[in-house]
Amino acid sequence: MDLQVEIARAGSRKQVEKIVKYVGGDAARFALIVSVFLRGPYRLTQRAAQPLGYCVERYPELIAPHLKKILDLLDQPDAPVAVKRNMLRMLQFTELPKKFQGRIIQRCFDLLMDKREPVAVHVFAMSVLNRLVQDIPEMKQELRLIIEDRLPYASPAFISRARKVLRT
Repeated sequence: MDLQVEIARAGSRKQVEKIVKYVGGDAARFALIVSVFLRGPYRLTQRAAQPLGYCVERYPELIAPHLKKILDLLDQPDAPVAVKRNMLRMLQFTELPKKFQGRIIQRCFDLLMDKREPVAVHVFAMSVLNRLVQDIPEMKQELRLIIEDRLPYASPAFISRARKVLRT
């Protein structure tokens, strides 16, 4: 299978599932999808984001060698929304090395507080933060304060995730 061609066709759930099934737990195939995701152009990066996210959900260990490059993309101020949303979604499922945690926490707080970001980015940033700040009381309190401040004006999706986060 030519992953680049298949990713260019991605758009339907069936096509995404075909790609995810092909990649499976194979590290070499996963590296190819990461390469397409990072290389672009924009439309290809956008279309690679969803199958990449599902691969990480099923095989979280595959992301480890590529984490720094993916975080570099997340840090870009002009990163497309689809890319941010799917990268944050991926980070929910993977074990994050200590050396990256401070950077991820800061970026997630920035995204959560940016009112221009769509609700999906806020929700996934909230989930990643919730995982990472459990053992850091002051950060956990900061997350709680931000969430509680936003609740009265939030969308149903934000409220639903916020309730889950606030219970932990």
